[in-house]
Amino acid sequence: VLVMKPKLDTRFGVGLVTSRAGLEREADVLLTGESAFSSEQFLGVSCVLVDEAQFLEPCVVERLRQVATTQGVPVMCFGLRTDFRSRLFPGSQRLMELADSIEEVKTTCTYCSRKAIMNLKSVDGKATLTGPTVCLGAEELYVPACYQHFCEKIIAATGRDIDFDANWLAGLQQP
Repeated sequence: VLVMKPKLDTRFGVGLVTSRAGLEREADVLLTGESAFSSEQFLGVSCVLVDEAQFLEPCVVERLRQVATTQGVPVMCFGLRTDFRSRLFPGSQRLMELADSIEEVKTTCTYCSRKAIMNLKSVDGKATLTGPTVCLGAEELYVPACYQHFCEKIIAATGRDIDFDANWLAGLQQP
């Protein structure tokens, strides 16, 4: 098994893949947009596992797709589908476009027992749709939420109805 992850993910140490259960393993390969693969890298490899795949650049996803096709090595990617504004991460979008299959890990809303489909970001106890899309090392800011609770928390924090239009989101950035 060959373990890969994006180089920019340094939350638990450079090159370290860590589970919520506390298991950890050193990544064999740290991926960047310049990552190129040779067929020799995959000799004797039964499977490639990629952690935090949402942070991959689309071109890397395309190269991994080629590895799966030309080398006959299964490539399994794990990561988030969308950011806290409900937008696909570029890496996730390309994965969705090229994947042979997609398996969703079901998560439960922090506030009820419904299926969580949103990532709710809170700063100082207040839900927000502002700030950088990628904020590594700040897992405590994000919780899984169902759509209803996501909307309720955002409306309570902003005093405005939800509209995911880019102009509406830009208006939230204004003082």
